[in-house]
Amino acid sequence: MTFGISNLFAQEEQAQPEAATTEQVAETVAPAVEEAATTDLTPAEGPVTFRESIKKQFIDGGPAFMGIVLIILLLGMAISIERIIYLTMADANSKKLLAGIEEKMKAGDVEGAKNLCKNTRGPVASIFTQGLIRLQDGQSLEEVEKSLVSYGAVAAGKLESGLSWIGLCISLAPMFGFMGTVIGMIKAFDDIAAAGDMSPTVVASGMKVALLTTVFGLIAAIILQIFFNFIASKIEKITSDMENASISFMDILVKYNK
Repeated sequence: MTFGISNLFAQEEQAQPEAATTEQVAETVAPAVEEAATTDLTPAEGPVTFRESIKKQFIDGGPAFMGIVLIILLLGMAISIERIIYLTMADANSKKLLAGIEEKMKAGDVEGAKNLCKNTRGPVASIFTQGLIRLQDGQSLEEVEKSLVSYGAVAAGKLESGLSWIGLCISLAPMFGFMGTVIGMIKAFDDIAAAGDMSPTVVASGMKVALLTTVFGLIAAIILQIFFNFIASKIEKITSDMENASISFMDILVKYNK
């Protein structure tokens, strides 16, 4: 009986260390599992998008000069888009119009030719309308030709309207960028004087502002310059078309105005 009780106490003493060891392992594993679960649930940071990068650089460059350059860019683009729409509407099919006028003039229907021009959009049709009005008033072909030249100059002026403002925006954008550069350099030297140290950490913020404003000003000028050249090429095309169409128009008047 005594031997059995001794064996029972021995088994209990042996089980106690094993239980303690199991509890220690559980306490060690539990935080690791919780940490792994937390790590898995935390969303991984993805790569920075282009828009976020531009936004960060804009803020780092300082809202003062970066904002001014942005306003200039938006203003120049608004004028450019308005000019592109206007020039697209002004670019009509002059060959088709001339064919219709010749058909009307061949039949002696000057009024029909004038109505055809009135119902056609674009500066070419407007110039022809003025010429036909003077022809109906009994003016000579020389006077009609002079009216074509005069109204052609007016129409060309309307086509070129707004180009000077786009050119101004192209000039102002890099100027404000360079001004931001100068302000940033002044700030950098002020920081050096205040700290009494030439370490990169001291001058980094001022230099970054200087470089960012310059880059943004140049980018704005490049974008507006592309719009400017595109608009100038469309104006040149329409003006050349007006000149060629006016010559053909006078040939039709000489041929059928007997």
